Amino acid sequence: MEIYLIKNDSQLWEKTIGFARECSWRAGMALADKMEKNDFQDWERVIVAVDNDSIAGYCTIAEKDELPDDYSYSPFIGFMFVDEKYRGKRISEQMINCATDYAKGLGYNKVFIMSGEHGLYEKYGFEKLGDFETIYGETDQLFEKVL
Repeated sequence: MEIYLIKNDSQLWEKTIGFARECSWRAGMALADKMEKNDFQDWERVIVAVDNDSIAGYCTIAEKDELPDDYSYSPFIGFMFVDEKYRGKRISEQMINCATDYAKGLGYNKVFIMSGEHGLYEKYGFEKLGDFETIYGETDQLFEKVL
């Protein structure tokens, strides 16, 4: 398994768009659209897990996620997805480590994740800060990891 930090000039960009568009998670379509529009700041990245020639999962490291703009939390690991056949192999952990290393290299001392998952991110060193209303009108958990 290889973990890559990519931007729009990567050879994996188009393949990741296709994978995200076809994956089983409805948010994959939103990531594919975002990637096609290159709707990223210069420093933001997509992280891709690749097994041989197959994409196993992806996530992003970005300034914002699904919290309203009046919150100052940043940066976020978002769009975390691992294909069903690769689950249970700690691929999320590898992508999180890549994202946190990158964020630390940029000078951040914390990273955040919004998620409805219970018990997943705590095992990777995240602490739940609370439940927050999202820009979509739903409630999600906000997790923080000190780097």
